[in-house]
Amino acid sequence: MKTKVQGLFILMALLLSGVMSSAQVQPANATGTWKVQMDSPIGVIKNTFTIKQDGASLTGKITREMESGKTDIDLTEGKVFGDSVSFVETFSYQDNQMKISYRGKVVGNDLTCLRKVGDYGTTTVVLKRDATQPVAARAARPQQPIVLGPDDKPAFPAAPEGYDKKRDGVATGKLETVEYDSKTVGTKRLMSVYTPPGYTPGKKYPVLYLLHGIGGDHLEWVNQGAPAVILDNLLADKKIVPMIVVMPNGRAQVNDKAEGNVYATAPAFENFEKDLLNDVIPCIESKYSVKKNKENRALAGLSMGGGQSLNFGLGHLDTFSWIGGFSSAPNQKTPQLLVPDPKATTKQLKLLWISCGDQDGLISYAQKFHAYLKENNVPHIWHLDSGKHEFKVWKNDLYLFSQLIFR
Repeated sequence: MKTKVQGLFILMALLLSGVMSSAQVQPANATGTWKVQMDSPIGVIKNTFTIKQDGASLTGKITREMESGKTDIDLTEGKVFGDSVSFVETFSYQDNQMKISYRGKVVGNDLTCLRKVGDYGTTTVVLKRDATQPVAARAARPQQPIVLGPDDKPAFPAAPEGYDKKRDGVATGKLETVEYDSKTVGTKRLMSVYTPPGYTPGKKYPVLYLLHGIGGDHLEWVNQGAPAVILDNLLADKKIVPMIVVMPNGRAQVNDKAEGNVYATAPAFENFEKDLLNDVIPCIESKYSVKKNKENRALAGLSMGGGQSLNFGLGHLDTFSWIGGFSSAPNQKTPQLLVPDPKATTKQLKLLWISCGDQDGLISYAQKFHAYLKENNVPHIWHLDSGKHEFKVWKNDLYLFSQLIFR
């Protein structure tokens, strides 16, 4: 009897570990042309993988099509193991290198992969073998439908008409461009700073650090989001605490312009964590009269900046107490990495805000994060807005989020 039980445990272990006879596993056949279409903050991206398998090795390239044009990238580190394959897409920009790794299984004409972008979160993509499919199946696959659940609804009413329009008789704050010395990047950089009406060095103010998207810079919010007008109107209506708002350039590299393939600047967005903590915040706290504790610091952003806000804010709960992700892009880490200790996060955080438009192709990231937080009893606000991946949504988010912070 003991021998039979031991044998059963051994069999179960073999099944769980996948260490079964190789004869039971059909070897991969990855040679061919594979296609996948993905949504992104700046539109649809079409990827075509041309792969050649030679025994246990893979070679090939990827052709990426975006509105800005086509790019060819060589695939490296290609390997075959049983019915599975792995390879790496590496590209460089401004002396920064970015790796996207793929690991997946070939089943017929489907290659289902876990796709990991640098140190960011992992997503699942399904590549379709184009060369062996009928012509009708070669057409671009439609965007995955947006499915809304019972929790997916507005947490607050939308902002009233005219909330983002300049009103007569309303005191106005000051918008200025500030240059600072970035030791992280090794150069001088720019950021936009809003100070509220009546700002005086005799009073100390809380600070909201407000981040832009992948194609923007320190002027994106200023030029498209009307933050000064929105905050001036809210202050006139006594709906918010007077605050300083800092809009830095979240692309921490020497050439910080959004030019060419903006996705190639992903490492610079990750590098901004150091620039924010070590250069931006110390500069603001030396130039302006601010409260220098975590209870008086908020971090929020849109799209790529929303992902940065969640990654950096939740990664530094000793620095920020108020965190907001507006339509956060796929650069946000997985929920388990963002909140590895739900009880500790709950204890340290004042507000965690998650929002997205109901027609935004990136909504699934917000939905998954909300589900994880709800399952682990982490207090947060999940707000479903009306709209796509656009400033109409993000301006409304700023209107709502700013009324909740520093209370």
